[in-house]
Amino acid sequence: MIGRKLIKKTIKLLQSRTNYSTSGYNFELDSTQQELQNVVRKFAREEILPVAAYHDRTGEYPLSLAKKAWSLGLTNATIPVEYGGMGQSTFDNCLVTEEISYACSGIQTAILGAKLGQLPVIIAGSDAQKKKYLGRLFEEFLPTAYCVTEAGAGSDVNGVKTKAVQKGDEWILNGQKQWITNGGIANWYFVLARTSPDPKESAGKAFTGFIVERDWAGVIPGRKENNMGQRASNTASVTFEDVRVPKENVVLGVGAGFRICMKFFDSTRPGVAAGANGVAQRCLDEATKYANERKTFGVPLSQHQAIAFMLADMAIGVETSRLAWMKSAWLYDLGKSNTYAASIAKSLASDVANKCATDAVQIFGGNGYNSEYPVEKLMRDAKIYQIYEGTSQIQKLIISRHILSNK
Repeated sequence: MIGRKLIKKTIKLLQSRTNYSTSGYNFELDSTQQELQNVVRKFAREEILPVAAYHDRTGEYPLSLAKKAWSLGLTNATIPVEYGGMGQSTFDNCLVTEEISYACSGIQTAILGAKLGQLPVIIAGSDAQKKKYLGRLFEEFLPTAYCVTEAGAGSDVNGVKTKAVQKGDEWILNGQKQWITNGGIANWYFVLARTSPDPKESAGKAFTGFIVERDWAGVIPGRKENNMGQRASNTASVTFEDVRVPKENVVLGVGAGFRICMKFFDSTRPGVAAGANGVAQRCLDEATKYANERKTFGVPLSQHQAIAFMLADMAIGVETSRLAWMKSAWLYDLGKSNTYAASIAKSLASDVANKCATDAVQIFGGNGYNSEYPVEKLMRDAKIYQIYEGTSQIQKLIISRHILSNK
């Protein structure tokens, strides 16, 4: 178990930090980051990893672990210091994400996904919205959710059909969101809705973001989806039927929703890449351990060049994808455009995680195909990284557009 004195010391250090290595590239974590990494690694490997298979098998939400993470300050870490949080940088948040994903990416999504609804409010919310909605998160563990995706609108945000119509001092919200992380258990939601009646209006002006509370009339969370991987995460649809949203719950302003979402992705995609990297590192470690223990033809598997080269390729992928997420997070923390770098990191790390998982199963052979061994779960967990937060194809579209626009 993690000592309380160590937790308090780490939180105090994080809150006091103002320098995030802004002088240039630095390939060494500072002492505070090392301490943060060590605390989270201990929590992940001693408390999450041993129960990962259980939550994968049952799909049960890891509430006790989420509450422990909340007590460590992890679920509210990126909230600014003036509103009670640590003001944690994107880079440091990615460190946390990679460590927890190493133990179980499904539990990582369940726990750190509790912050998804927070981010648009942190990015663009008013002072009153931050005090009200971020402030309540320090009283007890309360997950939030980010509601943009719909059955016919995922990567294509312009295809969102959920609508909000203004009536006096309120907006009437109608529509359904799908594949929402923490959708069934969130305390409140950030919801993107079309507010322009003009079907030809540009995406940059057609959508508005709203803060919507779960207990309002007309908010109907759906059942938990039975997904292939990351099964500990609560993924559900959320339906809005004539929900009355007060005008003070509009985030930033009418028509600003799309801009908020794009800024949101710049912040979250480095974290998704870090999560994928955690899975890839775990695959490499499990495959290496097994290859050293399992013998064929009188020698360990690792002594066969075919296997050794597979491990080498996995290591190359893990190290390069880690550098990619680090650069994209570093750029974001400096206030520089990181869209291009974040898309590279997300695309690369997602593909590496899937390749490492496939190779790990191959190295385990028949055992790798069996649920009694860890790599079968890792392979299922890895796939979603090529899909959510913008598919790998969308990332390549963003990357190619950036390249072509600079020619």
